[in-house]
Amino acid sequence: MSDPASGLSAPNITYDDSGSIIAWYNDAPVVYNPGDMAWIIAATALVWIMIPGVGFFYSGLLRRKNALSMIYLSMMTLAVVSFQWFFWGYSLAFSETAGPYIGNLRHFGLMKVLDQPSVGSAKIPAILFCVYQLMFAAITPILAIGAVAERSRLGPLIVFVFVWSTIVYDPIACWTWNPNGWVFILGGLDFAGGTPVHISSGTAGLAISLYLGKRRGYGTERLAYKPHNTTYVVLGTIFLWFGWFGFNGGSALAANLRAVQACIVTNLAASVAGITWMCLDWRLERKWSAVGFCSGAVAGLVAITPASGFVGSPAAVLYGVLAGVGCNFATKLKFIFKYDDALDIYASHAIGGVIGNLLTGLFAQASVAAFDGITVIPGGWLDHNYRQLGIQLADSASGMSYSFVMTTIILWIMHFIPGLRLRTTEEAEIIGIDDAEMGEFAYDYVGVEAELGYKPEAESITEGVPPAPYTATVADNGSGETTEKSIPAA
Repeated sequence: MSDPASGLSAPNITYDDSGSIIAWYNDAPVVYNPGDMAWIIAATALVWIMIPGVGFFYSGLLRRKNALSMIYLSMMTLAVVSFQWFFWGYSLAFSETAGPYIGNLRHFGLMKVLDQPSVGSAKIPAILFCVYQLMFAAITPILAIGAVAERSRLGPLIVFVFVWSTIVYDPIACWTWNPNGWVFILGGLDFAGGTPVHISSGTAGLAISLYLGKRRGYGTERLAYKPHNTTYVVLGTIFLWFGWFGFNGGSALAANLRAVQACIVTNLAASVAGITWMCLDWRLERKWSAVGFCSGAVAGLVAITPASGFVGSPAAVLYGVLAGVGCNFATKLKFIFKYDDALDIYASHAIGGVIGNLLTGLFAQASVAAFDGITVIPGGWLDHNYRQLGIQLADSASGMSYSFVMTTIILWIMHFIPGLRLRTTEEAEIIGIDDAEMGEFAYDYVGVEAELGYKPEAESITEGVPPAPYTATVADNGSGETTEKSIPAA
């Protein structure tokens, strides 16, 4: 039986005496171990929980008047990319007949995606590989659009996420992980997404920050605020760390020793990087910062991502130290070059991804990759394969430059399309994106009196009389024209 609408035919599935699934592909039997499939299904759920984890992490770092919008954006991104992946994203990234840069529409609408061996591994069927890779595709844009924090309209971001996923993420995923991709053929080592996920999102965050410009009050004490909810930051880190076991461990695409090794180095690098970052902050403030520890842990998770299936445990300690130090000092770049990256996305993800990629060129080992009993690589410098560092550098540079240029082009094309300009008004910045764009709040109380020039003591004198409005100079969404506008104080 077949379903013409979906392009699927009922699979010819049987089971052997051990309970393994036997499917037929090109008139040959293909065996899928239920244990492998169960692990990847679980890993899919683990990566899913990372997406709201990013929302909570980012939300806690912002001011409370913008807290809800970032949590919303994490779920909106998941929804948009889920449709985009079904529509053509999976086909553009992982079609078997893809070119060196991008795939085709062979699997448009998930046609012919069922029981055939996946392009990632013959140990799992294509339909399982598809839903697992969807989670990677969904988390990448929310990492990037954290850069819109506190100064962007929400509606146009729906369009931006769909277009960015199609034009930026899918090609980079194709050339990195598709067997026909140019980096894959060149011999690039990226186990779980150093370039497709972290370098692409971090660099896109930089492009977004430069395009949107600085927030109101940039360079003054108004933006020298502390995270409004450190508990959210810790909770987000918990979700991310927890999910990263599926992110890296699941990238083995089977339940084997290599997956276990990936989990070990993931946990170790995060732990060391968190302690390293926290100690660096302590030297300045003489305080043991939970936010510093969480920031470092995320940096360590980012750096170990491309290496997690290639390096041993001692190397993971070095990854943690260098990621903690490198990303911590990279947060100073925004002050040197004077761009407003509110959440340090470029420092944590782009720089962290580059650190991870380059260290993989040094410390990748053929013996570790062979923990799955299948993979054969020449290794890195530890295995005397000295050209690997150059390949990793080329991969990093190409992903960074491509993401920055294409993201900038997308933003400026949207800028000149009516209704799709991202930058919000000064009034919306003042009252908060939650109220201006959503009409909802993360909390019962959101204080904006300081921004509005409102003096609470006046209420006791003129009880029931709202404070007078004030006049502000408002830019017309980046057009260069300004007008005097009366802003209500309540």
